[in-house]
Amino acid sequence: MAVMETTEGVPPEQTQRWAWLRFIARDKKALVGMIVLAVLTLAAILAPFLTPYDPNAQDFAMIGAPSWAHPLGTDDLGRDLLSRLIHGGRISLFVGTSTVLMALLVGVVLGVSAGYYGGWLDTIIMRYIDLQWAFPNFIIAVYLVAVFGAGLSNVIVAISLAFVDDFARIARGMVLTIKEEQYIAAARTLGASDNRIMWRHILPNAAAPIIVQATVSVSYAILAEAGLSFLGLGVRSDTPTWGLILADSRSFISRAWWLGFFPGLFIMVTVLSINFLGDALRDLFDVRETKDLGAH
Repeated sequence: MAVMETTEGVPPEQTQRWAWLRFIARDKKALVGMIVLAVLTLAAILAPFLTPYDPNAQDFAMIGAPSWAHPLGTDDLGRDLLSRLIHGGRISLFVGTSTVLMALLVGVVLGVSAGYYGGWLDTIIMRYIDLQWAFPNFIIAVYLVAVFGAGLSNVIVAISLAFVDDFARIARGMVLTIKEEQYIAAARTLGASDNRIMWRHILPNAAAPIIVQATVSVSYAILAEAGLSFLGLGVRSDTPTWGLILADSRSFISRAWWLGFFPGLFIMVTVLSINFLGDALRDLFDVRETKDLGAH
């Protein structure tokens, strides 16, 4: 006798969660992306226990190509490349997620406030957003780091500020649509405060495109950190990140192919995995307008 699947007695949140997982499981690219990201994240968290060597330990007698002792080879200072890439993932992934969280928080507050109140507040906020929108995100990040100096904290702040406009525009557009719904008018009639209406009624219903944009922005942030480190505007030189490791390979690219190939491969695989997951979320939420709002 076949057992029929039923959702009777299951909380709506749990049913929706399983629906999301089933949808992503049917998307092979998204499933591969999730697995790759899970492996990279776990490796980054457990880096001190997984890496066979100290990422900054130098051994000039062991500079060489990939071998059994050093699966990805060693760099010009004899440092194990695999150990450096695993430790570098901690910084690169941390920068990618933390910058997006900061940009999301600031951008959503600005966008929701502008869209809900309108008037002069909307004009001031959106004129700033339009000004920032006129410049590529990476150029803004380079300028801010050049002004405030290199370092992990400055890189995070710079990339976060560069991505604020993306979230502000999406949040404002969603608020302008949702605030005209009947349930918002009913909440006002019942005496709900503006803060309650914005953050308890409007924002949850505007979360789908924001989640999609946040997912895709993580890959942009990782690329931005790698680009800044490649230009010498990122973290300190003794901190292994994928971009910095790639930058160190420039002088040896014709003699030691592995120094540039493997960090570039790590960046490419991570970005592709995040984009696969972002595409799946976009299809799940059917957020067509996010492609236009987030392409910047």
